[in-house]
Amino acid sequence: MDRVAAHVEAFNLAVTTGDWASFATRFADDATMTFVGVPAGPYEGRLAITQAYRDNPPTEIMTLLTTNSDEARFRWSSGGTGAMHLSWTPDGRVAALTVTFDDSPQSLDDR
Repeated sequence: MDRVAAHVEAFNLAVTTGDWASFATRFADDATMTFVGVPAGPYEGRLAITQAYRDNPPTEIMTLLTTNSDEARFRWSSGGTGAMHLSWTPDGRVAALTVTFDDSPQSLDDR
């Protein structure tokens, strides 16, 4: 399983269990999480990311449509789609995560 798929699997587990603290350990201490097309974030640091998930927990799981080592296209369980771009630390933690929703004016495909 590639690391993007492993990240999405861990995300989906957190959605179903509510265990966002365990999920957040996937992020580096100084990680950033940014959303394009929704009024959230950006969040800087693992503590802020953890708190964001606790304060506004996602309720839908993701299904991967395509993936490689740094990017993925996904579908939410309700049918909406989007993309994510991840960068990684040398030890395999998430250094930066950007999530873009297809109905937003900018998508990762436009980069």
